[in-house]
Amino acid sequence: MAVLAATTGGALSAPAAAEGEAPPGQVDFPTHCPAPQEAGLPPADGPTTARITVDNPAPQVGDTVTVTYQVVRTPAVNPVGGELPADVLTPTGRILLAGAQSGEVTVVGAKRNDPVPAGAALPAVTMTGTFTVTAPGETTLAPGGYTLHTGHLLDLDTTCTADAASAAPVSARLTATGLPTANLRSVFLGAAQGRPGAMVKVTAAGFPPGAAVTVAGRAGAAETADRVSATADELGTALVELAVTDKATTAVIAYEGGAWSARQGSGPAAYTVVDAAPPPSAATRKVTATVEPGVLGMTQTGEDITLGAVPYGDGGAAPGRIGTVTVTDARGGPAGWSLIGKVTDFTGPGGIRIPGASLSWTPRCVAAEGSRSVCTPGSAGVVGPEGALLASAPDAPLVGGTFTIDATVTLKVPPYTPPGAYTAVLTLTLS
Repeated sequence: MAVLAATTGGALSAPAAAEGEAPPGQVDFPTHCPAPQEAGLPPADGPTTARITVDNPAPQVGDTVTVTYQVVRTPAVNPVGGELPADVLTPTGRILLAGAQSGEVTVVGAKRNDPVPAGAALPAVTMTGTFTVTAPGETTLAPGGYTLHTGHLLDLDTTCTADAASAAPVSARLTATGLPTANLRSVFLGAAQGRPGAMVKVTAAGFPPGAAVTVAGRAGAAETADRVSATADELGTALVELAVTDKATTAVIAYEGGAWSARQGSGPAAYTVVDAAPPPSAATRKVTATVEPGVLGMTQTGEDITLGAVPYGDGGAAPGRIGTVTVTDARGGPAGWSLIGKVTDFTGPGGIRIPGASLSWTPRCVAAEGSRSVCTPGSAGVVGPEGALLASAPDAPLVGGTFTIDATVTLKVPPYTPPGAYTAVLTLTLS
């Protein structure tokens, strides 16, 4: 288990369209823009032309999406009596989410405008914001109301709202996918060997609470007749005793359903049946040497993991690397292994959180010379609280060896995340 920490330290323009052709997603909707009371001007009513874009139209649940709201044209006019100077206009607005995920996203723009003559329409503005994807499926984004704040002579707010009789049309869409679910089912034995008929204490863990679990012996890739059933408790654990009578047994497995599968079954735990034959009556004697199986274990170098800093406002990727993990498999038999990682949310000042699903990694795994097993790194991608595979070794007639595993990690920090240290806990589980 390791602690990870990251430290935090604009407006986006829409891509240009062909001349005379509206960019994709550009919409018009009727708006009502009352002038500030101090301006003494009548309300401005008319269409607002707007466009919403997203930086990732196909995110995963847990990803942070950056949205850009561009007001291309507004009916609102300069509220001061004379010319409005450059860079005194600050826009804020709302984007409306519907579909798989509902709610609002607040967007803010920078003070960035050309001078505006007296009585002229206020210029185009661009605002950005972020939100975290919480549900799979299609989510639509529509422009909501916006406020144009001018800070010259007086602080004046011109607030434009959509006509109550007609909602603003959809300007952008995104389709989110759920995070993959790792198979955390595993089986542990009270003894790695025994005589025919010995009762072996078996712990099957990582199953859904209340699941019907079958614990069975295995001879190579085939199951033996040695089996027992149980029901997983509220923690997803089943404790049983299995009578191993088949002398060909090389491992014990646990699974849900009618037969073992990679999706609903555990990896095999190696077991050896020791058959003590009677001594021969002749003067010759058999000399027997026993190679006893060892254990599956791991060590990790270093302690806490410190990620690189990102600047406040820009956000971005905070890079780092986990401490090198060394897995030693001295069990013998056919059972492979898997190393799973899970990470909590990052917690910063004032309880502000960055979702654990914002952390991704690129694993690497090397088998030491002479190792019987092949070490396969997990796929590059999100770690998150649901867990992801860091590395594994497959089942084989005879496995074992020493394996060096590490991974580069990247935390995606949203723009304008409050400065400070953000800390999470990364847990690695070997089974």
